[in-house]
Amino acid sequence: NIDHRSSCYGDYVDSAGNVVAKDIDNRKDKRPPGTHYLGADMSYFMRFNGPIGMHRGILPGYPASHGCIRLPEHMAEIYFENASLDTPVIVVP
Repeated sequence: NIDHRSSCYGDYVDSAGNVVAKDIDNRKDKRPPGTHYLGADMSYFMRFNGPIGMHRGILPGYPASHGCIRLPEHMAEIYFENASLDTPVIVVP
């Protein structure tokens, strides 16, 4: 999914798009009045194991994912454009 957004993790934003509560889990964090949920950007999402996949993301230099593999945008785009459905994915340490 080239324009995928998380269904669980993201921000609560107001009607102008300003972030009111950042990095929330909408299953646990109560939505402030006057806001709506905006899922985290997971562009170029490629699911490979249940809810886990690869997608464009920030690489902060420390573990910060909820399980997915974050890729620099240029690499996510290359994988997305070249991997066909059912391409095997092997994750190694």
